[in-house]
Amino acid sequence: MGEILNKLKDLEDFKKLDVNELNYLSTEIRQFIIENVSKTGGHLASNLGVVELTLAVHKVFNSPYDKIIWDVGHQCYVHKIITGRKDDFHTLRQFKGISGFPKKCESPHDIFETGHSSTSISAGLGYALARDLKGEKNEVISIIGDGAMTAGMAFEALNQIGDIGTKQIVILNDNEMSISENVGGLSKYLNEIRTAPTYFRMKEDVESFLNKIPAIGRIVSKTAERAKDSVKYFLVPGMLFEDLGFKYLGPIDGHNIKELINILEIAKKVQGPTLIHIITKKGKGYKPAEDNPNKYHGTSSFNIETGQSIIKTDKPKYSNILGKTLCNIGEKDSRIVAITAAMPSGTGLDKFKDKFSERFFDVGIAEQHGVTLAAGLAAEGLKPYFAVYSTFLQRGYDQVLHDVCIQKLPVVFALDRAGLVGDDGETHHGVFDLSYLSHIPNITIMAPKDEYEFVEMIKFSSKYEEGPIVIRYPRGSACNLSNVSDNYVIDYGVGEIINQGNKIAIIAIGKMVEYGSQIMKKLEEKNINITLINGRFIKPIDEKLILDAAANHNIIITYEDNSIIGGFGSIVNDTLLKNHYKGEVINIGIPDHFIEHGKTEILYEKYNMDVDSMVKLICNKLS
Repeated sequence: MGEILNKLKDLEDFKKLDVNELNYLSTEIRQFIIENVSKTGGHLASNLGVVELTLAVHKVFNSPYDKIIWDVGHQCYVHKIITGRKDDFHTLRQFKGISGFPKKCESPHDIFETGHSSTSISAGLGYALARDLKGEKNEVISIIGDGAMTAGMAFEALNQIGDIGTKQIVILNDNEMSISENVGGLSKYLNEIRTAPTYFRMKEDVESFLNKIPAIGRIVSKTAERAKDSVKYFLVPGMLFEDLGFKYLGPIDGHNIKELINILEIAKKVQGPTLIHIITKKGKGYKPAEDNPNKYHGTSSFNIETGQSIIKTDKPKYSNILGKTLCNIGEKDSRIVAITAAMPSGTGLDKFKDKFSERFFDVGIAEQHGVTLAAGLAAEGLKPYFAVYSTFLQRGYDQVLHDVCIQKLPVVFALDRAGLVGDDGETHHGVFDLSYLSHIPNITIMAPKDEYEFVEMIKFSSKYEEGPIVIRYPRGSACNLSNVSDNYVIDYGVGEIINQGNKIAIIAIGKMVEYGSQIMKKLEEKNINITLINGRFIKPIDEKLILDAAANHNIIITYEDNSIIGGFGSIVNDTLLKNHYKGEVINIGIPDHFIEHGKTEILYEKYNMDVDSMVKLICNKLS
């Protein structure tokens, strides 16, 4: 650990540092983050890019009296290190360790919890208005990336702030990326500002010169306001933020601590809302991350010298299977189009983008728009696939219901990262999708048990025209449980019996079928033969298969990686209740609270969803 960093215990120690010491500290913190994240995994590139910004913000403002709100929150590592969590940083994203996102329970300096993008300005306005109503004087600082600024929610907040005119500082961290390279009009607009900073220097020089003229200087300066605006519009097209009612300061070098401190001090003195535009480099200080910030946005443990991941697997990832299969289908069907919300590589659609660029659409961090865009494409006879993480489709719920399902439009939602995702915790677990989707009329929901079935589901969805389809699948590598011939097909609404046993039947979906298979094999070693059913379809549920199981088993166990409330088990329960099943029903799934971060195997074990817990449960029932 570095000489200065080693001495820091809390913000009180940090506040005593001068600019030169802060510059040394920035180097030490970068090395500290790289060393730790190489072991724990985490969001590397984004945190390396905000080192100087974080130090400057904490130097100028007094947290937690002044409210510092991080957008998304995955770039809060430096903030955590200097607010008393340095000694616990080695536990980052580990079970019972510190979170990779702001958490109120960890520190009073984490004033607002987040994990999804584009919330910081809205939340900040809430804090600012509460401050005003209570007659307090603290500052409110919302730090948001240019990627997050593509979301409609950010513009809704900017619009209201400009109208109200209350004092709030918005720091726009412009690194030209969200997770993948930014797209859209705002990105182009910011690029114009980056490449045309001439106006800002000239404006300051002109104002300074006019105000120094005795007696008439200030009058001339005031009279020249309209002329200055004309110059402004000529040199910097749009001036969007000033038009919205903000005092715009920038662009500023986001890696120059002295300049950052100066501009933040100026912002403190401005009455009303201020937007500070800073330019940073994602991954700064670690060449592999600088050269490939997308790869190091969220990374597993890696070798520092080579930058290569330590975790290796030969199994194909579900996201890659999606991209490859869509490319194969797209070659034969020109109606196939693909949509992502700023995550082409994370969802596997980068392959489709490379092959069919004219049929690929990146909407930025705008899931609501992505859903309705898909609806419009489908209404005109195309076949859109919107690949999106389960937790992020929550943001487009109304659009799924109102714009897609009511009209029975054949949109396919490739729902990635369904179930527990591990180290990112509460905000990223995809455990509510079945609950918020299955009650919507006209929707079909499927979950593959393995690689082979996933491919067949994608093929099936490409030909289905009766309404929207959701295919939900877990994060990471796909297993292979299938033992089928080349003419294997998926029949609409039909599940499958994997093993026929007696007394107890497990009806599992998706990833839990793999676990069910392991449970079945462990029980066979104990001479216990259970029935294992792959539900395959969550909606419509295979009622015949379930009622056949009910007729021949005393105990039925539903097994899912979704919330128990409103999930697959609830649908099975309704079917059994309606048909007067007299046996025992056990629903295994995510309990009714938010699940913390940690390795998925640890979390499954904690909540008695792992193989050994299930084997123990069944043995106890049969004893």
